[in-house]
Amino acid sequence: MIPKNTLCLWYDRDALEAATFYAATFPDSPVGAIHRAPGEFPSGKEGDVLTVDFTVFGMPCMGLNGGPAFKHSEAFSFQVATDDQEETDRYWNAIVGNGGQESECGWCKDKWGLSWQITPRVLTEAFNSPDRAVAKRAFDAMMTMRKIDVATIEAAVRG
Repeated sequence: MIPKNTLCLWYDRDALEAATFYAATFPDSPVGAIHRAPGEFPSGKEGDVLTVDFTVFGMPCMGLNGGPAFKHSEAFSFQVATDDQEETDRYWNAIVGNGGQESECGWCKDKWGLSWQITPRVLTEAFNSPDRAVAKRAFDAMMTMRKIDVATIEAAVRG
């Protein structure tokens, strides 16, 4: 069944490789149908992988091998809520360790340039605290980090 709404992600020519990586890294992230081009197109030839249907954490996606014309930017990112440091480390290290790069405040990019926010729930909960001092301490701690350190955020929450 074709979903009503699918997120289309543009890749140069590595949509299948990206989808396979996401499926191996994240739960509820299978690779679905692989569609091959029925004819020549600007960045490929007949028989090349044109699109790949896949899911990331239950979200339906389609990878389009559209060529080098468009690049991913931080204007779009997947935000992954993690339960603890182990889960945070696992996802962060998988993305960065597979040719990706670290950024600030829990953000990183995969090797295809797609942005990810690996965000422990404790950080989001602190930001939403009715005690604005707690939120500020957690925010200030986060601003010094690349990958989020759960113990440091918890210490900031406690004051």
